[in-house]
Amino acid sequence: MLGPADVRELAAALGVRPTKQRGQNFVIDANTVRRIVRTADVRPEDVVVEVGPGLGSLTLALLEAADRVTAVEIDEVLAAALPATVAARLPERAERFALVHQDALRVTELPGPPPTALVANLPYNVAVPVLLHMLETFPSIERTLVMVQSEVADRLAAAPGSKVYGVPSVKANWYAEVKRAGAIGRSVFWPAPNVDSGLVSLVRRESPPVTTATRKQVFAVVDAAFAQRRKTLRAALAGWAGSAAAAEEALRAAGVSPQARGEALTVEEFARIAEARG
Repeated sequence: MLGPADVRELAAALGVRPTKQRGQNFVIDANTVRRIVRTADVRPEDVVVEVGPGLGSLTLALLEAADRVTAVEIDEVLAAALPATVAARLPERAERFALVHQDALRVTELPGPPPTALVANLPYNVAVPVLLHMLETFPSIERTLVMVQSEVADRLAAAPGSKVYGVPSVKANWYAEVKRAGAIGRSVFWPAPNVDSGLVSLVRRESPPVTTATRKQVFAVVDAAFAQRRKTLRAALAGWAGSAAAAEEALRAAGVSPQARGEALTVEEFARIAEARG
């Protein structure tokens, strides 16, 4: 495990200064790292993909618990250093580790067996797009545990009717059962962020909502509904449907009130609207 001194020492040796631009905040508390692995329910047979491993605190803990770990890192210096850190600290597991030096938003394939779990301290500035991209691209991921900004965690896990229910909530729910899995204090990071953090657990649905509409079509309705979230769906979906009257027709066919707002709808109802429009 990497403690606070190890993390700072490694960073100094590499000349690394965490950047806001890449949303870098490194976990320096070994107990937090163990808690993440435990909460993620990482199993000995798991193939884990980690996004944004940084200096490797979580990577080492995952390697101890899982069968294999593949880390996706965009930062050139960090990507170059991580295999050496693994080899020095967990030599007996080094052959079970793979590194992909790439932007996680552009990753379309990973080396080795398909991943069964995603566990990550996600860069906060791109957390939701990265999460949704990984869930879409790697359907073999059954369980996910991500650490994100607290308010993003609230949004992802929000239920219909909640004030913070929105696009991330609906889209994450297309893929998985989503829930908050704990809070993380600021002091476990270096540098300490000026926001609180939260853990979000996502367990993949056996199948997405049953619909003849494609995921893309359903997500287009979701985007339109929340682009003007204060408006009724009849008005908010007018652009998407071609007119307010056409939007109303699709809504009625889907069994949804034209006076409802997007924040009241389940992912299944969005799917029915997309399907009604054809």
